Amino acid sequence: MPAILIIDDDAHIREVVCFALRAAGFEVHEAEDGKVGLEVFDSLRPDLVVLDILMPEQDGLAVCRRIRALARTPVIFLTSVDDVLDRVVGLELGADDYVTKPFSPRELVARVRSVLRRVAEAPKQDEPRRFLEHGALRLDLEAYTVSCAGRVEPLSATERGILAALMGHPSKVWTRGELMDRAYLDGSVVSERTIDSHVKRLRKKLFAVGCDAIDTVHGVGYRLRTKGQW
Repeated sequence: MPAILIIDDDAHIREVVCFALRAAGFEVHEAEDGKVGLEVFDSLRPDLVVLDILMPEQDGLAVCRRIRALARTPVIFLTSVDDVLDRVVGLELGADDYVTKPFSPRELVARVRSVLRRVAEAPKQDEPRRFLEHGALRLDLEAYTVSCAGRVEPLSATERGILAALMGHPSKVWTRGELMDRAYLDGSVVSERTIDSHVKRLRKKLFAVGCDAIDTVHGVGYRLRTKGQW
């Protein structure tokens, strides 16, 4: 039974979300603000976090940043329908999905299941090895990390899927739609802007390990640079 942590300062939203997730068979825990949420996260280490953005003590973006420094636990943001910038920033921080308020509890449950499946499932026919390598760049498919020259960065499930596609076929130019299919194994459809946000976040992590490995092919999508170019 996966454990889900709900962090939201609105007691009514917590009640609705907790009821829906428990009815769906999940173990559910809750916290009323970001500070308490991080304390619960540290002690519980849940399988997934549902996280509001606008909260006292620490907002959701700060909480997500802290979670990403500790673990690769999937994060789903709850955002206002007007908070486009917050959604983009959240994706750049490594969030796996977002749900806009007001939302249907059924939709949220579906999103939680979708993200958990995405983390658990791996296309075995395309990933026969534990690692994918391209020059000094190494992707650990099981630990969800990327490394180069001894430096290591954690990846979200979506970032792992995108990088696995690029490294698995390094000469291929991938369209955003193709990367969407590889990163969202359950068939979820997201906007091209969402894929661009994930790639931007992935690039930052590659820069952090000393590797500028992703090229933009204007009008098409992305590809991996040849080994001698970075």
